[in-house]
Amino acid sequence: THKGPLRDVLAKNMRRLRADLSLSQEALADVCGIHRTYIGGIERSERNVSIDNIARIADGLGTEPWRLLKDD
Repeated sequence: THKGPLRDVLAKNMRRLRADLSLSQEALADVCGIHRTYIGGIERSERNVSIDNIARIADGLGTEPWRLLKDD
């Protein structure tokens, strides 16, 4: 399927916020209750993420879900 540009925005914001918190992908996955390879796939823009998982990731990063999708 065609990859939309929002996947890249989500990936960039996740990587930035995770780095700001000094979290590894594995540590973020543990906090979110999501498998670490899934987190990696999101950060490589390979996954079409559900809104429920965006909410779980945002919670794990201590932010609002919409901030993960905002293109700054």
